[in-house]
Amino acid sequence: MLVRRPEQAGDVMALAEVQSARPTREPTSGLERVLRVIYAVSAAGADGIGVSALAREVDQPKAVTHRLLKGLVAGGFLAFDNSTKCYRLGTGALAVGLAALRQTNVQQTARPVLERLVRETRETATLSLKQGDSRIYVDQVLSPQEIRMSVATGVPYPLHAGSSSKAILAAMSDAAIDEYLASHDLNVLTPATIASRHQLLEEIVQIRERGYAFSAGERDAGAASVAAAVLGMDGVVLGSISVCGPVGRFEAADIERLGVLVRSGADETSRAIGHLPG
Repeated sequence: MLVRRPEQAGDVMALAEVQSARPTREPTSGLERVLRVIYAVSAAGADGIGVSALAREVDQPKAVTHRLLKGLVAGGFLAFDNSTKCYRLGTGALAVGLAALRQTNVQQTARPVLERLVRETRETATLSLKQGDSRIYVDQVLSPQEIRMSVATGVPYPLHAGSSSKAILAAMSDAAIDEYLASHDLNVLTPATIASRHQLLEEIVQIRERGYAFSAGERDAGAASVAAAVLGMDGVVLGSISVCGPVGRFEAADIERLGVLVRSGADETSRAIGHLPG
């Protein structure tokens, strides 16, 4: 059994993420007070939260908090459970959330991250999306250097070879990984491709521990890359972001620095499309 994917460095629990989105200064308008209430209710989970606890959480008088809650319930944004006396998100919040999800374009969201990674690393940055039991490159920003890597978009690749693929595989559930390995051969693409199930599982544990994958010549003999997973609102892996270049430019001393940058970019993209770590 694989070790469950731990939270990556720099991540915090969902409540802290929600709190970070709130105004940090004292609210100066009714809208800010309402937003604080909404964020706190959304962080409370499926059981909801009572008015007294909520008032303490948002640091507002109970009477003010109760008045805001009544308005949000009347508008359908929140729901009140008479049996537990707790508030939770209502159908209005669900409608807004689904609309935001429909309007989210992963490729468009990730593009500024790819551009920043190229400026920071001077290597090519890519976005891959998971498609069934494979993944494809859907976007790239090329390195400004004369000798550089470029990738073929729209071509399916297996999930066991290369950092972009391994980052996706490691972010899948243990059951999904077992199913993938049971139904797919670990075909050798280069002499460096991992062809051993045991070795691949050990690699997955390491990827989960550090939060990014690294490969040198696994899919393309002359290429090296570092990648991290992009997760959706429900925590399911959608794809990965990577930086890649000629293998000779990826020295061992640079891997951790590149990994931190790529992981940060993937986390930023995940949050922008609705993922809350935790």
